[in-house]
Amino acid sequence: MEDIKYALIGFGGIAENRIAKEGFGCDVERVGTLSLGRLVGATDINQKRKSAVEALGLKWYKNADAVLADKNIDAVFVATNNITHFEIARAALEAGKHVLVEKPLAATSEDAAKLVKLAKEKRLSLSVDHMMTKNVLNHKARLLVKRGRLGTVNDACFHMEFAFGYDSAEAASWRCSNWDEMGGPIGDVASHCFYLAEYILNSKITSVCAVYYPKTMAIKVEDGAYIRFTLANGITCSAKVAFNELRGGAGGTLSNLGFEIYGDQGVLRSYGTMFQFSGYADEPIRMRLELDTFEKQQKFHVRKPENIYQGVIYEHAVSIMRERAMSGKDGLRNVLLCEAAHKSARNGGKVVEVK
Repeated sequence: MEDIKYALIGFGGIAENRIAKEGFGCDVERVGTLSLGRLVGATDINQKRKSAVEALGLKWYKNADAVLADKNIDAVFVATNNITHFEIARAALEAGKHVLVEKPLAATSEDAAKLVKLAKEKRLSLSVDHMMTKNVLNHKARLLVKRGRLGTVNDACFHMEFAFGYDSAEAASWRCSNWDEMGGPIGDVASHCFYLAEYILNSKITSVCAVYYPKTMAIKVEDGAYIRFTLANGITCSAKVAFNELRGGAGGTLSNLGFEIYGDQGVLRSYGTMFQFSGYADEPIRMRLELDTFEKQQKFHVRKPENIYQGVIYEHAVSIMRERAMSGKDGLRNVLLCEAAHKSARNGGKVVEVK
């Protein structure tokens, strides 16, 4: 069977450098080729992005409508601003295209639910780019927990804390200025903490409570949040997310993007695994896991990088080829969890149940 042919709608920095060059293997010398999925072309509302698209040997489409009208395109990867995800994904599904969406699936759970319903009606594959589950060290963490290397796990903490929004350009960006785009640390990065916690600990979140950090930044959204959540298997977790943490600089910030999983026989700590890294030698830090059994410590590094974006696209392409459509429900669930955290924080940290 021929490869599934994709087009990118939205071609900003992440779309070009992470999704196109890495995910679809346009930078083949660095990441190798992607099997089953092939990027054919792209579009962006910024017409100046045409040269960047064509430099990768891709077809430039004048707009999203042109992409959706192309019968040669099987699927689209939506990588536009959060607020536009719903309308573009809906139009793509209506046009009979399978859809992959950059996180979040939509800016509200109501819209995300509509996409899930439409994809089911159209029998099309719908998924969201929860790429951190494809990180080889995060997968290793899941296996270590499953195999009982930590003993009985009862607690975990996930960190996504950094400095963003202190200069005027950052403060004006959607991440710092627009609640409606799921701006702020909860929508932007607690979302990663939620799905990764469920993945590593192999259980669904059943309740969430949260409080906002004291306001110290001149941005419109929350500066940060402390979030507590409970899984169906009884494990309690926390997520610390913030835009106001300096963390020393780039090295301290990137290495801090990780987690601790606490068991009665050991603690598992990760460094840099909650970011866009896959383990390549040219990345600014070397990701690692450390298993501390209180008598000895064991370190795990990436021996053979597996690109996290390629993992997401490959899974989506396989679902299309095998006619086992992905439902998009994981994307809907993630938006519901972010909304629950905000609801709790706006109500004095009240526990919010999540179905």
